[in-house]
Amino acid sequence: MLAQQIRTLLTKLAEAEDAGFSVERPKQPEHGDYASNVAMVLGKKRGVNPRSLAEQLQEKLSTEEMFNAVEVAGPGFLNFRLSPAAWQGVVAEILGADKDLGRLPETGRKVQVEFISANPTGPLTLGNGRGGYGGDVLANVLARAGHTVSREYYLNDAGFQVEQLGATLKGEEDAYKGEYVAELKTKVDASKTAAEVGTAAAELMTEEIRKTIGRMGIRFDSWFSERKELHDSGETARVLGDLEKIDATYEKDGALWLKTTHHDDDKDRVLRKSDGALTYFAADLAYHYHKLAKRQFDLAIDIWGADHHGYIKRLEAGAEFLRQAEHFEGKLQIVITQLVRLTREGQEVKMSKRAGTYVTLDELLDEVPSDVARFFFVMRGWDTHMDFDLDLAKEQSQKNPVYYLKYAYARVAGILRQAGRGAKKKDAELDRLVEPAEFALIQELAGFPEVIRQTAEDYQIQRVPHYALGVADAFHKFYEQCRVVSDDKELTAARLKLVEATKLTLEQVGETLGIEMPEKL
Repeated sequence: MLAQQIRTLLTKLAEAEDAGFSVERPKQPEHGDYASNVAMVLGKKRGVNPRSLAEQLQEKLSTEEMFNAVEVAGPGFLNFRLSPAAWQGVVAEILGADKDLGRLPETGRKVQVEFISANPTGPLTLGNGRGGYGGDVLANVLARAGHTVSREYYLNDAGFQVEQLGATLKGEEDAYKGEYVAELKTKVDASKTAAEVGTAAAELMTEEIRKTIGRMGIRFDSWFSERKELHDSGETARVLGDLEKIDATYEKDGALWLKTTHHDDDKDRVLRKSDGALTYFAADLAYHYHKLAKRQFDLAIDIWGADHHGYIKRLEAGAEFLRQAEHFEGKLQIVITQLVRLTREGQEVKMSKRAGTYVTLDELLDEVPSDVARFFFVMRGWDTHMDFDLDLAKEQSQKNPVYYLKYAYARVAGILRQAGRGAKKKDAELDRLVEPAEFALIQELAGFPEVIRQTAEDYQIQRVPHYALGVADAFHKFYEQCRVVSDDKELTAARLKLVEATKLTLEQVGETLGIEMPEKL
């Protein structure tokens, strides 16, 4: 909103199209309402003094009505102090945007987000919740940022792990444990081969996974089967053949290897073992060929667990060979999530009855509503270890951040409900909004489009729930300090418009997070 207006103005005045500069809210209020490094970025590119360039821009910007002041700071930063009219205008912009609030122009880019993708050899666990809810919120953000987004679950329903599950169910191995194994034994025909038993069991587990994902409120656009769509279709063999044609592979000790060291991997990787069995890496290459070359996604985002960190280099190397062989432009981006612990009273909780050594998502959702679980999981950055506080998640008070947010929305809805027709008055004079608490709330509301833009660029989804809490906090303070409905009809109308803008913003933030915003608690 305002950040984009400033960015557009700077781009025009500085002739800085695609310069990559930032316009952000500074952490310290003394640095203004917004700040930009445009002169620093352009000064380096153009070989001119950044401060001199900043002073030139300051002079050009001094006539703009949206600014009370434009200041040059340090080696060439620009700090902007906005006029009251600029802030007041935000309320009208939000109400005019309605449900398109925070939606950026369409980019024409096709983006796939692949997440969870847990092996169908057991139930979804606590760790899958982090990638699951996080992937869903990221997909929501990317869609709001103007991309065409597809959510996909990749089923590893072939290979050694499935056969090992079959062998476990036949009593030949003891690789998988938990009550669910005993349940599977009653549903499969153990007289068949381990591979056949494992395949049947994997299909049953897939149905259980689908049910859990339904409880999470996640809807995938596609479920991609490794067995059916890669191996049975011959896709994997075709991709390996294409890699051989560009001399990306070689044979050694009866196995087929990919020259991944040519693209910064620490060693070459096996695609086909000496016994003829394909590796998981071979299947992954065929899968990413299918994403980037066959389905032509402009960007494929994989969200993986912490135990996959060492796998990144080989897949990136493989993707480079695929790009060389198949001539596609799409890019691969891998996001790694860190570990999650469930805690109660500061101690780790082992509550699983079905899985023995880990907590299943179903067990968590039996105790905590999905909205709460979702919010807690996405409040932390992907790269930080997380303790999921079960006591806090179950608490129905303003200590619980989800309750605090929903309470703010319910209060907003209650004010508008009680005000009735006054909330619909169209000719409210927004220049009556002059109190510090009013401006503080407007400043928070103004940030939503920028939150979407930044998160779509860096995938730091924790920015969204923290923004939501910032809005809730600013609203609660506004409510405490400013009487909304009073004998002053013009002031009442203006404040009701601000409350209405708050309601609309919280609705759109809730939609982005995938959580329900109830009008009554």
